Amino acid sequence: MLKPENIAIIGGGAIGTAFSKELIIKYPDSKINIFSRKPVNSSINSISHHLIDYDDISSIHSAAELASSERSLDLVLVATGILHDEHLRPEKSLRDLSSQNFETVFKVNTIVPALIAKYFLPILSRNTGSVFAALSARVGSISDNQLGGWYAYRASKSALNMIIKSASIEVARKNPEAIVVGLHPGTVDSNLSKPFQHSVDANKLFTPEYAAQKMLLVLDCLTPSQTGKCFAWDGSEILP
Repeated sequence: MLKPENIAIIGGGAIGTAFSKELIIKYPDSKINIFSRKPVNSSINSISHHLIDYDDISSIHSAAELASSERSLDLVLVATGILHDEHLRPEKSLRDLSSQNFETVFKVNTIVPALIAKYFLPILSRNTGSVFAALSARVGSISDNQLGGWYAYRASKSALNMIIKSASIEVARKNPEAIVVGLHPGTVDSNLSKPFQHSVDANKLFTPEYAAQKMLLVLDCLTPSQTGKCFAWDGSEILP
């Protein structure tokens, strides 16, 4: 069971912010550092916000050093990701593919979390069961893909899941109690999903707070034997 005292959240969007709010309720004595590209306001003294530049590896390194300056980390949540922007949309078919889209999506969804893992995994606590969790997606499952499309996004999340698996193996050699996993939040009412919500049942469109609550419950039940895997908001394992 999680009892984190020192927490780092990377990503200050809807889910990252929701994580911070839920965590301070569950663990009121914990210290939470949030790192994001844009300022995030909070009146809670135990939650500190810091700017991070995902394009600058020294900024990621500095974030890890700051988060662990007083003690090792018990919980790291990577809540970054991209599905679309003003220039980018998920591909419906092969004719929509472009190298620029692939580069953008892979950089945000795969490379950045991998570099975060590079600096944050070594500073996980070894005294208690610590957790590193990164937001992934069910569409990253190859065996579950029945619809096709969304080439770059699907591939970037599949690649992220492989990084999580490899990292979990390496971490376990020195920190066998640590848990490294991917998390699928479901479809969350956020800017990321906004253009695609018309096809989602109302009861399957979650608020960020609900998604955060459910994912934290999942993490609370995990054991080191489950490291390297990817889990959905309801606790079900998402197969590769």
